[in-house]
Amino acid sequence: MNGSAERKEPDASGFLMCERNWIYDTLIAVAGFFGAYTYLLRGNVFCNAQTGNVVLMGMALGAGKWREAVYYLIPISAYLLGAFFSELLPNPVKRRMPLRWDTLLIGIEMLAVIALGFVPESAPVQISQVTINFIASMQYNTFRQAEGVPMATTFATNHIRQIGIGLAKEVRHFGTGKKEHRKKLDRHFKMLLFFVAGAVAGTVFCNFLLGRAIWITLIPFGAVLAALLYADLVTERGMTERKPAGH
Repeated sequence: MNGSAERKEPDASGFLMCERNWIYDTLIAVAGFFGAYTYLLRGNVFCNAQTGNVVLMGMALGAGKWREAVYYLIPISAYLLGAFFSELLPNPVKRRMPLRWDTLLIGIEMLAVIALGFVPESAPVQISQVTINFIASMQYNTFRQAEGVPMATTFATNHIRQIGIGLAKEVRHFGTGKKEHRKKLDRHFKMLLFFVAGAVAGTVFCNFLLGRAIWITLIPFGAVLAALLYADLVTERGMTERKPAGH
């Protein structure tokens, strides 16, 4: 029998492994852990998004603190470069390797986590901040839709917004029997819960293990990497040209 005929579909609904809900739940839990890690141990900042840094840069400019304002360009630039490279690399990767960019990215994030665990508490906090700025941006730009629903895997703001929208629709459609909105509401609510759970775990482990606590994220990252590798090399072999939804 032809080998390609024996290959399985990505799953019953046609979604790729890199689009599965549990992958997104896991990644946003890690993001919550990162948030606790950088806030508690690396300068009292959140590196998963850049709104705060842009505001602080604007405040520094308004106060005439030019050197401080220029400093904020460092994390903002790291985030920008993360998006830049994650947009350019998928095609070269799939042409040269039997893997998707999504899979390679998880491996890159794991290497970054291993390196960060060796950074001593006395080191400049910018080392950890910029590294997480960079990998968070790549992750945000790479993992875009979970089983057809647009998602963010590095911060919670949009999930809170979508929960508010979903609850409004619940009120609007009360008694009408319309339930289409509930799938989306449920997914965003679960993503928010996983983000909070990751932050809780990050707080607990950072208090006990300090900087090496970040190595705990290698466990969920490892589970994601194993699933993506198995998909690329077995169940979804030869399907690297198929783009995940949202790309």
